[in-house]
Amino acid sequence: ASPWWQQQRESLLAIARAQGPAYVYAVDEVRQQAARLSALSVVDQWFYAIKANDHPAILQALAAAGFGLECVSAAELAHVQAHCPQLAPHRILFTPNFAPREEYRQALAAGVQLTIDAMHPLRHWAEDLRGAEVALRVDLGSGRGHHDKVRTGGKASKFGLSVSDLSEAQACLRAVDARVVGLHAHLGSGVLDPQHWGEVYGQLAALGEAFPALRWLDVGGGLGVPGPAERALDLQAMGEALARVKAHYPHWQLRLEPGRYLVADAGVLLLPVTQLKRKQGVDFVGVAAGMNALLRPALYDAHHPIVNLDRLDEPATQTVTVVGPICESGDVLARERRLPVCEEGDVLLLAQAGAYGAVMANTYNRRPLLPEVIL
Repeated sequence: ASPWWQQQRESLLAIARAQGPAYVYAVDEVRQQAARLSALSVVDQWFYAIKANDHPAILQALAAAGFGLECVSAAELAHVQAHCPQLAPHRILFTPNFAPREEYRQALAAGVQLTIDAMHPLRHWAEDLRGAEVALRVDLGSGRGHHDKVRTGGKASKFGLSVSDLSEAQACLRAVDARVVGLHAHLGSGVLDPQHWGEVYGQLAALGEAFPALRWLDVGGGLGVPGPAERALDLQAMGEALARVKAHYPHWQLRLEPGRYLVADAGVLLLPVTQLKRKQGVDFVGVAAGMNALLRPALYDAHHPIVNLDRLDEPATQTVTVVGPICESGDVLARERRLPVCEEGDVLLLAQAGAYGAVMANTYNRRPLLPEVIL
């Protein structure tokens, strides 16, 4: 099937002509991804990691589809409360990392589900946790993912409690009549191996017997979006791997918390061409926004498909490097891609831009944040 943006070509060109560079989201695509995941009946509760894209229309669509929402800061939590006021507190996960004490207090006051991922809050702020139900994020000792900067397990990672800390964690909580009701692990992003979550599930479940009040296990997110020449994540195989573990631990609820998987393909970045340059055999196509709007290529060497929306029917005869207007050598969105010969004013479309795009954007060089348009 051709991507949704091919059918919407005329609408997208009109948006770029009127607004200049812009993010555009197709919320129906998010709903379809949510439905694919919801069909995996082995998972008892899905949560969406809102850090991937926190546009209110997307949050509302996913909440309506039965997803809970996972937040990592007090500001994200306030954003969810403002835009999804009907969402019950137990459907909101708060999973901070090195956040200040006040944010933990706000989460406890709001009644949302708090995950603790370090000994510091347990040793020094235990009084805040008196009588509370909390979850513990465990570092299972290894990380996975498409780039070092997205691997979130292992001793060099800043996330999670060591397994060796769990008995002290439990003692700290017991002293203030707090209970561990959940265990959580998330080892990285961009994982395409369908066995991965079953392995995490098995390791977490093996730790669970030590926690008498335990109700749920959250095996994280990181469901991969395939790049060129990669095979899509096999959801059926993933579900079967989870079911094999669940057969042994039916008494605990199973949770997952994808982010990028739900929204990446639903977003595109429209980039009007500003200038062309040929320099010592290298052809540069300059566009009106760069790493200020989309940091992933500079930060993770991320690959995003890119097309000339004005010339979809023309042959891709030129090898070009697509760059933005930011004063950094790293302001490169795509290297050595085949495109039709571009002209000033053409609109390039950068795909798979619905996740970690606008949310990571910045105003470096005083360039403005881009509009986000809902189709």
